[in-house]
Amino acid sequence: MATALFKLKCEGYDEKMFHPHGPTFWELARQALSSTERGYDLLAPKFDYTPFRTPDRLLEAAAQLMAPLGPFERAIDLGCGTGAGLVAIRQLCRRMVDVDFSQGMLAMCRSNLGALSGEPPIELVRGELLALPFGETFDLAVCFGVLGHIRRADEAAFLAEVKRTLRPGGRFVFLSSFPPPAHSARFWFSHAFNVAMHVRNFLHSPPFHMYYLTFLVPEIADRLTRMGFAVQVRELPDPGTFPWVRLVIATRLKS
Repeated sequence: MATALFKLKCEGYDEKMFHPHGPTFWELARQALSSTERGYDLLAPKFDYTPFRTPDRLLEAAAQLMAPLGPFERAIDLGCGTGAGLVAIRQLCRRMVDVDFSQGMLAMCRSNLGALSGEPPIELVRGELLALPFGETFDLAVCFGVLGHIRRADEAAFLAEVKRTLRPGGRFVFLSSFPPPAHSARFWFSHAFNVAMHVRNFLHSPPFHMYYLTFLVPEIADRLTRMGFAVQVRELPDPGTFPWVRLVIATRLKS
């Protein structure tokens, strides 16, 4: 419950925590005491009825900014979850690969795809973001809502994997923000949540990795620039209750 409330207050969601079709308090507690992968397997059937899912408003705004850059020949959605990101951007892509480490989330993604018609062809792959089973294949890599699961110690390895799978000129696109001001509620709730997660993982095994204030600009933009990307940080059109959210578009240079 505490995890859910921190999420609501940090991210600015107005949705009710306990949707009639969403998880119960005890289901959330069971998830929080599981490993990251097992937790999402458990949550998958009700994930779309929780505030943990990236809101459609942000996904649609991201797609609007990405549209002039497309169409993309082959795209990969890193940590696709139940498929909300691919629904938002699929009209921009000719082929898509969706990757997630949770078999439960992939099953729900496959089920949700059944409601879609037409192109593009979509391949679902179970895999780890730190060891992607692809070579230099993609023109676009997107990541919506999963960066908080990547530990600080693994950030460099993750970014190297993204770069390795992008063709020269390919783009890595994700949602981020600037660090919140120290006087803001978002700052204190985010830090409190992170402390709570570190304590939980110290006291209980297996660990569940989920942290806020990761991959923030300008630090992540500087890091990507040093890795050989040209980076743009764009404001979202009509962000609603998420005015701090930005879209990062990192283009792999040809060299």
